[in-house]
Amino acid sequence: MVEHRSGKESELRLTRQQKGRLGEEAACHWLRENDYRIIRQNWRCRSGEIDIIASSEGLIVFVEVRSRSGAAQYGTPQESVDMRKMQQVRSTASVYLQMTGETDHQIRFDVIAVMLDRAGETVSVNHIINAF
Repeated sequence: MVEHRSGKESELRLTRQQKGRLGEEAACHWLRENDYRIIRQNWRCRSGEIDIIASSEGLIVFVEVRSRSGAAQYGTPQESVDMRKMQQVRSTASVYLQMTGETDHQIRFDVIAVMLDRAGETVSVNHIINAF
């Protein structure tokens, strides 16, 4: 049975998980287009998760991806990375480096902020290098 609604067509609403996945896909695409190599996505351990681990010019880059859709009435995506999140990413990165034995590499922490339209299409990608 198909439900019909009178008046305006019901608006497609993306879930938080869908926005996150679309944002990460856009971030990976942007990174690859800019000569980064994606090492891992959604790497997890007890202390947390790192959205993207990439490499570029000998650096290991830990990337936190934040995405939003619609107007920026709640602030920009990058503004949502608070001190607690920064500490969690640093701690998780430390576990990753210990587990992989890559403790001698230089590292960097970046944020990629992705703005999506209501349909989930990428509007903009803002890569903040050395974000924290």
